[in-house]
Amino acid sequence: MFISSAFAQTAPAAAGGGDMLSSLGSMLPLVLMFVVLYFVMIRPQMKRQKEARAMIEALAKGDEVATAGGVLGKITSIGDQYLGLEIANGIEIKIQRSAVVQVLPKGAVKQ
Repeated sequence: MFISSAFAQTAPAAAGGGDMLSSLGSMLPLVLMFVVLYFVMIRPQMKRQKEARAMIEALAKGDEVATAGGVLGKITSIGDQYLGLEIANGIEIKIQRSAVVQVLPKGAVKQ
């Protein structure tokens, strides 16, 4: 008595090829957004990482470098993971290779 009868409605027949085309059209902006994101953000970031990796691998004894912490010095010894860095006359510290962020021109560090 309190529950009214529910009548099922029949769904309209789906159109054959028009549905596929409209779904592709609605995905096109999303695909374009990912393409733009790749060329604007991802690709330049990968290029910077590759350049930084090449710079760290090319470090040599006698190079003058700047570290991520702002320490300037001359490389005195090179290991697989660590570098010996002379920051003043007779003062040498050990740093990780990955801490080097820039190779300075010769003569930039006055000791």
